[in-house]
Amino acid sequence: QVQVAESGGGLVQAGDSLRLSCVASGRTFSRYAMGWFRQAPGKEREFVALNPSSGSAYYADSVKGRFTIAGDNAKSTVTLQMHSLKPEDTAVYYCAVRSRYCSGYGCYRLDGYDYWGQGTQVTVSS
Repeated sequence: QVQVAESGGGLVQAGDSLRLSCVASGRTFSRYAMGWFRQAPGKEREFVALNPSSGSAYYADSVKGRFTIAGDNAKSTVTLQMHSLKPEDTAVYYCAVRSRYCSGYGCYRLDGYDYWGQGTQVTVSS
């Protein structure tokens, strides 16, 4: 069994910063990358960022230049540093782990991820 746990969510004002953390633990598992998704009320879960074990990180267009993903895949940890937060960033943020290689928009698909956390709420007030 693999457990994925997020932390660091909260209530902030527009323009503030927030840092989310995630750790995956449990039985030995193969991991190509760890990433973040988010789901706003009434909307589908969407890709935010991915930190692959090799190569450059991927970001959704909506967060490029504001969010930074970093992590240590060997230690199964990943963080998401969020700056210049906007009310539209309000969502439950989920950490996810994938064992298989992906590239481009293939990394955005939810069904490519093997393990998910329970999510952490981020609320940005205007």
